[in-house]
Amino acid sequence: MNRKKFVRLAGALSVGSMLTRFPLYASSLNDFPEVRVPLDKRKFSSEAVEKAIADFKSKTSNKELAWLFNNCFPNTLDTTVDFEMIDGKPDTYVITGDIDAMWLRDSTAQVWPYLWLVKEDKKLQQLIAGVINRQAKNIILDPYANAFYKDQNKVSEWKDDVTDMKTGIHERKWEIDSLCYPVRLSYHYWKNTGDNSPFDAQWKQAAMLIVKTFKEQQRKENKGPYKFERRTTWATDGVPLGGYGYPAKPVGLIHSMFRPSDDATIFPFLIPSNFFAVVSLQQMAEMAKKIYNDADFANECTALSKEVHTALQQYAITTHPQFGKVYAFETNGYGSYNLMDDANVPSLLSLPYLGAVKNTDPVYINTRKLLLSNYNPFYFKGKAGEGIGGPHAGTDLIWPLSVIIRALTSNNDAEIKKCINILQKSHAGTGFMHETFHKDDVTKFTRSWFAWANTIFGELLHKTAATRPHLLS
Repeated sequence: MNRKKFVRLAGALSVGSMLTRFPLYASSLNDFPEVRVPLDKRKFSSEAVEKAIADFKSKTSNKELAWLFNNCFPNTLDTTVDFEMIDGKPDTYVITGDIDAMWLRDSTAQVWPYLWLVKEDKKLQQLIAGVINRQAKNIILDPYANAFYKDQNKVSEWKDDVTDMKTGIHERKWEIDSLCYPVRLSYHYWKNTGDNSPFDAQWKQAAMLIVKTFKEQQRKENKGPYKFERRTTWATDGVPLGGYGYPAKPVGLIHSMFRPSDDATIFPFLIPSNFFAVVSLQQMAEMAKKIYNDADFANECTALSKEVHTALQQYAITTHPQFGKVYAFETNGYGSYNLMDDANVPSLLSLPYLGAVKNTDPVYINTRKLLLSNYNPFYFKGKAGEGIGGPHAGTDLIWPLSVIIRALTSNNDAEIKKCINILQKSHAGTGFMHETFHKDDVTKFTRSWFAWANTIFGELLHKTAATRPHLLS
């Protein structure tokens, strides 16, 4: 089943069963229920992760947060990974949770918070190396696809989409970030471990395809090889004008037909994703030079990174009457701007988290003020909390992901504490984070099994325990 169906159905299917077992607010309990997957049912166990859970419990007096960390932080490993050795190489297939498909974006984000533990746990290191190998294989299959099956012979439910669908591909939505996330994981794995073994000829082939695809989607000479149309009544699932999207001036930025939410862009220059591409190209340049001793490819990556960065400085910034100079969410190079943000990452709010800008950058500060105000049409505030949502799930639905990113990109104790409080109250008695919750009622949520939100919430709590432990009391 695809994400859109889960948005409509998951909340209705899950809330009733969850709330009949557990009270709405676990903080009213003396003892918290056991909701984590039993040991014998877990997909993967990591001694380092278990130690991190025990350490967190010992450092916080907030029993509910300790319970949530115990449930959420290991959720990717407990429920979504499928690890094996194929031809002597580790291979890890990672589903998102309730959808049996591997998104390049989600699979990176789901294992990202474990990178700081790999030096203590060789099995965990091998599992993440397997994700890198599987991602490279997927990119080689189709660099324009966003989600894949484990079985490369499986036929998708979206087989009738008007695009170059192949077996083994779940969905073929062109999103810049789908090619950035594997680079992010690979680069930081390499930096953390010093292990070059995943970076063989297959990985280099995938890296070169990434650069080739980015250049094609600059569309300097023609529209390029990608087009996408879908027969649907859901407006954000299709691309207009014959599947190529609305026109944009070829100024050096990279076109993205879809956002990281899997919703179609309005203007094709998606600014957060172009910032992400700049970082990824810089990382590939360093890896090309130091791992492969390939100066030509390194220079190609560096040149493209500089070109996109220069175009961002010229075309991504506009002046808002209330906030001054801000980054647009989307633009077209002709002077049109879409001023908003979406909860999914890369977002404008997440730029410091991705290493694209510093959270002290004046334009980012102005942009952040806009995003966390009613000038952002997808910023929702109600009785249950406040945060950014997006068109993917609908209005008045806050994504915990956006609240987490707000905290991870903040230097302000009060703001971080506020975000943690909202998240602590949002689980609706289930013990897990969800895709969204209604701004006035946390029991109205979507997707009871959404591993990315769970694991990145664990990342936030771990970071807070390490740097601001007083906020967890």
